[in-house]
Amino acid sequence: MINKNKVKIGVLSDTHISGYDENLKKIIEEHFSDVDLIFHAGDLVDLSVLTLFGDKEVRAVCGNMDNHRVREELPQQLLMDINGFKIGLIHGWGEPSGIERRLLDKLGKLDCIVFGHTHYPENRIIDGVYFFNPGSAVDKRFAKSRSIGILEVGPDLKGRIITIK
Repeated sequence: MINKNKVKIGVLSDTHISGYDENLKKIIEEHFSDVDLIFHAGDLVDLSVLTLFGDKEVRAVCGNMDNHRVREELPQQLLMDINGFKIGLIHGWGEPSGIERRLLDKLGKLDCIVFGHTHYPENRIIDGVYFFNPGSAVDKRFAKSRSIGILEVGPDLKGRIITIK
Protein backbone atom coordinates (compact mmCIF):
# COMPACT_ATOMS: atom_id res chain seq x y z
CA MET A 1 0.00 0.00 0.00
CA ILE A 2 1.30 3.43 -0.95
CA ASN A 3 0.04 6.31 1.14
CA LYS A 4 1.18 9.91 0.76
CA ASN A 5 -0.65 13.15 -0.03
CA LYS A 6 -0.41 12.70 -3.77
CA VAL A 7 1.24 9.92 -5.75
CA LYS A 8 2.26 10.83 -9.30
CA ILE A 9 2.48 7.82 -11.60
CA GLY A 10 4.01 7.76 -15.08
CA VAL A 11 2.06 5.31 -17.22
CA LEU A 12 3.07 3.66 -20.48
CA SER A 13 2.24 0.54 -22.41
CA ASP A 14 2.93 -1.28 -25.65
CA THR A 15 6.53 -0.18 -26.03
CA HIS A 16 7.23 -3.18 -28.30
CA ILE A 17 11.02 -2.85 -28.25
CA SER A 18 13.57 -5.56 -27.73
CA GLY A 19 16.34 -3.55 -26.10
CA TYR A 20 17.66 -0.12 -25.27
CA ASP A 21 15.87 2.64 -27.17
CA GLU A 22 17.25 6.18 -27.10
CA ASN A 23 13.93 7.77 -28.14
CA LEU A 24 12.01 6.03 -25.36
CA LYS A 25 14.74 6.95 -22.87
CA LYS A 26 14.34 10.64 -23.82
CA ILE A 27 10.55 10.43 -23.44
CA ILE A 28 10.95 8.92 -19.96
CA GLU A 29 13.53 11.53 -18.89
CA GLU A 30 11.38 14.40 -20.17
CA HIS A 31 8.00 13.32 -18.83
CA PHE A 32 8.66 10.99 -15.89
CA SER A 33 11.51 12.77 -14.09
CA ASP A 34 9.27 13.79 -11.18
CA VAL A 35 7.02 10.73 -10.86
CA ASP A 36 6.89 8.60 -7.71
CA LEU A 37 6.15 5.40 -9.57
CA ILE A 38 5.93 4.02 -13.11
CA PHE A 39 3.29 1.63 -14.44
CA HIS A 40 4.01 -0.39 -17.59
CA ALA A 41 0.81 -2.04 -18.84
CA GLY A 42 2.46 -4.79 -20.88
CA ASP A 43 3.91 -5.60 -24.27
CA LEU A 44 7.39 -4.61 -23.21
CA VAL A 45 8.57 -7.46 -25.51
CA ASP A 46 11.83 -7.76 -23.55
CA LEU A 47 12.69 -7.20 -19.86
CA SER A 48 15.59 -4.92 -20.81
CA VAL A 49 13.00 -2.17 -21.38
CA LEU A 50 12.73 -1.89 -17.59
CA THR A 51 16.35 -0.66 -17.39
CA LEU A 52 15.27 2.55 -19.16
CA PHE A 53 13.49 3.65 -15.97
CA GLY A 54 16.68 3.94 -13.95
CA ASP A 55 16.07 3.87 -10.21
CA LYS A 56 12.34 4.64 -10.41
CA GLU A 57 10.01 2.13 -8.79
CA VAL A 58 8.21 0.21 -11.56
CA ARG A 59 5.10 -1.95 -11.49
CA ALA A 60 4.72 -3.90 -14.73
CA VAL A 61 2.57 -6.68 -16.16
CA CYS A 62 3.07 -8.89 -19.17
CA GLY A 63 1.11 -8.59 -22.39
CA ASN A 64 0.23 -10.81 -25.33
CA MET A 65 3.34 -9.88 -27.37
CA ASP A 66 5.86 -10.40 -24.57
CA ASN A 67 8.52 -13.08 -24.86
CA HIS A 68 8.67 -16.17 -22.65
CA ARG A 69 11.08 -14.60 -20.15
CA VAL A 70 8.86 -11.55 -19.61
CA ARG A 71 5.85 -13.83 -19.07
CA GLU A 72 7.82 -15.80 -16.46
CA GLU A 73 8.99 -12.68 -14.60
CA LEU A 74 5.92 -10.44 -14.69
CA PRO A 75 2.36 -11.19 -13.57
CA GLN A 76 -0.65 -10.88 -15.89
CA GLN A 77 -2.27 -8.46 -13.49
CA LEU A 78 -1.55 -6.45 -10.35
CA LEU A 79 -4.01 -5.13 -7.79
CA MET A 80 -2.82 -2.25 -5.62
CA ASP A 81 -4.08 0.10 -2.94
CA ILE A 82 -2.77 3.61 -3.48
CA ASN A 83 -4.05 6.33 -1.17
CA GLY A 84 -7.15 4.26 -0.47
CA PHE A 85 -7.98 3.68 -4.15
CA LYS A 86 -8.12 0.13 -5.49
CA ILE A 87 -6.17 0.15 -8.76
CA GLY A 88 -5.72 -2.70 -11.20
CA LEU A 89 -2.91 -2.91 -13.76
CA ILE A 90 -3.43 -5.31 -16.68
CA HIS A 91 -2.58 -5.43 -20.37
CA GLY A 92 -5.87 -6.51 -21.94
CA TRP A 93 -6.74 -8.83 -24.81
CA GLY A 94 -9.01 -9.26 -27.80
CA GLU A 95 -10.70 -6.65 -29.94
CA PRO A 96 -10.65 -3.04 -28.72
CA SER A 97 -14.44 -2.96 -28.79
CA GLY A 98 -15.75 -4.13 -25.42
CA ILE A 99 -12.33 -4.29 -23.75
CA GLU A 100 -13.52 -2.30 -20.72
CA ARG A 101 -16.30 -4.85 -20.01
CA ARG A 102 -13.84 -7.76 -20.33
CA LEU A 103 -11.38 -6.06 -17.95
CA LEU A 104 -14.12 -5.32 -15.45
CA ASP A 105 -15.36 -8.92 -15.59
CA LYS A 106 -11.80 -10.19 -15.00
CA LEU A 107 -10.70 -7.78 -12.26
CA GLY A 108 -13.98 -6.93 -10.56
CA LYS A 109 -15.15 -3.50 -9.52
CA LEU A 110 -12.14 -1.33 -8.78
CA ASP A 111 -11.70 2.42 -8.55
CA CYS A 112 -9.33 2.44 -11.54
CA ILE A 113 -8.20 0.01 -14.20
CA VAL A 114 -4.97 0.88 -16.02
CA PHE A 115 -4.52 -1.10 -19.22
CA GLY A 116 -2.92 -1.15 -22.66
CA HIS A 117 -3.28 -3.45 -25.68
CA THR A 118 -5.33 -1.17 -27.95
CA HIS A 119 -2.53 1.40 -28.50
CA TYR A 120 -5.30 3.98 -28.24
CA PRO A 121 -5.33 6.36 -25.24
CA GLU A 122 -8.34 6.35 -22.96
CA ASN A 123 -9.08 8.50 -19.95
CA ARG A 124 -12.70 8.14 -18.84
CA ILE A 125 -15.13 6.80 -16.27
CA ILE A 126 -17.48 3.98 -17.23
CA ASP A 127 -20.03 2.69 -14.70
CA GLY A 128 -18.13 4.33 -11.85
CA VAL A 129 -14.74 2.82 -12.81
CA TYR A 130 -11.93 5.03 -14.07
CA PHE A 131 -10.37 3.42 -17.17
CA PHE A 132 -6.91 4.72 -18.09
CA ASN A 133 -4.91 3.59 -21.13
CA PRO A 134 -1.80 5.65 -22.01
CA GLY A 135 -1.73 4.45 -25.63
CA SER A 136 1.66 3.51 -27.03
CA ALA A 137 4.80 5.58 -26.59
CA VAL A 138 6.48 4.14 -29.68
CA ASP A 139 3.88 2.51 -31.94
CA LYS A 140 0.98 4.38 -33.48
CA ARG A 141 -0.47 1.62 -35.67
CA PHE A 142 -3.94 1.99 -34.18
CA ALA A 143 -3.90 5.61 -33.01
CA LYS A 144 -3.29 9.01 -34.58
CA SER A 145 -0.22 9.65 -32.45
CA ARG A 146 2.11 8.15 -29.87
CA SER A 147 1.27 8.85 -26.23
CA ILE A 148 1.96 8.20 -22.55
CA GLY A 149 0.05 9.15 -19.42
CA ILE A 150 0.28 10.64 -15.97
CA LEU A 151 -2.04 9.40 -13.24
CA GLU A 152 -2.26 11.38 -10.00
CA VAL A 153 -3.69 9.68 -6.95
CA GLY A 154 -4.44 12.04 -4.08
CA PRO A 155 -7.79 12.88 -2.58
CA ASP A 156 -9.13 11.90 -6.02
CA LEU A 157 -7.94 10.15 -9.20
CA LYS A 158 -6.90 12.35 -12.08
CA GLY A 159 -5.17 11.37 -15.29
CA ARG A 160 -3.92 13.03 -18.41
CA ILE A 161 -2.69 11.77 -21.74
CA ILE A 162 0.50 13.29 -23.15
CA THR A 163 0.90 13.22 -26.93
CA ILE A 164 4.47 12.49 -28.01
CA LYS A 165 5.69 14.60 -30.91
